[in-house]
Order: sequence, then C-alpha cells, then structure tokens
Amino acid sequence: MTEKPTGSGAARWGFYLMGLLILAMGLTLNTKAGLGVSPIISLSYAASVIWNRNFGDMTFVLYGIFVLIQAAIHLREKGKAGRSLLMKDALQFPLSIVFTRFLNVFSVCIPSLEECGTAASGLLGRLGVLMLALIFTGIGAAMSLSMRLVPNPGDGLVQVLADTFGIGTGLMKNCVDAFCIVLSLIMGLLFAGKPVGIGIGTVCAVMLVGRVIALFHHIFGKAMLQAAGLESGRN
Repeated sequence: MTEKPTGSGAARWGFYLMGLLILAMGLTLNTKAGLGVSPIISLSYAASVIWNRNFGDMTFVLYGIFVLIQAAIHLREKGKAGRSLLMKDALQFPLSIVFTRFLNVFSVCIPSLEECGTAASGLLGRLGVLMLALIFTGIGAAMSLSMRLVPNPGDGLVQVLADTFGIGTGLMKNCVDAFCIVLSLIMGLLFAGKPVGIGIGTVCAVMLVGRVIALFHHIFGKAMLQAAGLESGRN
C-alpha cells in the first residue's frame, strides 16, 4: 500500500511565501514598465494613480472586496462545509496584508522607468522589463498555487464564481479579466480623462502569464511538489 504524501510544512510554506514574493515582484515590475498592468490589479492601480493613493493599500482594498464577495456566496452553504469555506475566505485577509506589504516594499525600491531617464526608460527597455514582469508573475503564481494553501483573493474569486455558475475556470478567468479591464477604462476616462493602467502590457499579461505558468509546471512542477512533500517520488 502506497502512503499518501502529507507534505512538509516548512518546505510547503517556504515555496508558498517565495511564490508570493516573486509574484509581488512581477506585479510591481508590471506597473513600473508603464505599458499597462495585469487586468485584475488594473483596478487598484488606476485608483492609486487617479486619487494619488498607495498602490499596495488600494490593492488590499480590492482584495478585501474580492474576499467579501466570496464570503457572501459561501454564506448560502449550510453546516460544516459552509463554515470551512468561510474560514478559507477569512484566511485570505492576512494573506492580503502580507502580499500587499510586499508590493509596497518593491514599489519603493524600484523606480518607474517612465521617470528614471536611463536607457531602460526607452521602449525596448520597458518591453524588456515587461517581459521580465510577466515571467515573474507566472512563476510566482505557479509556485503559490501549487502549494494548495490560501488562494490569492483574485484566484479565489475566479474559482468561486466558476463553481457557482458552472463555468470552466479558464473561461471565468477571461470574464473576470474583461470586467476588470472595462471597469478600469471607465474609471480612467471618467476621472482622469484617459485610460489609466491599460495598454499593451495588459494584453500581454492576458496572453502570456498562463503560458508561463504552464511552462513552469511542465519543467519544475513535479520536482517542486516532491520537495514540498505533496507528491511521492515513486512511480
């Protein structure tokens, strides 16, 4: 009889936190390239630019809204299953605090390429930073999601909506991305007179981040799961 791997707590949390750190770096680089940000964080980024607020704090507010939507849906569940789902929702709040603090640290440490006046501020330099941002975003998302711990509120919302409406996760992700892009465009046009945070980088994020996640899983996924104790090394 083959024992089911239970996972090494230290290694599993280590990969998870490293994934969050890399994801935060990727999202921050995305904003610094000045070519448009990932769809879901386009809402918090637009709000931070339009109203001159802290990007990390605005992202925490956005994530809080996502968690409340999930909790409202899960309140319909009765008994132990419902309580378990609500507990998972609640755990996304401390995750959001940690993750958005990472965003703030990186936002302070990394200058905006549009303003730094170096060779990297040219179009080719910004495209290079954008590609690096998308790679980091995909790797960070792959690492944190693979550990099957507390989901990022954006991913959690997509999964809950997909389950509620009986739609595939990929299709629901596209729907949520499209909604966020449209809402960000409306915010920018109404309050800034122009789109804010939406550009070629947004399109690239939609098209490429999922491919980076798939490639990372293909190359490193099995070894990472084995190192975290989530998959047996035996065939």
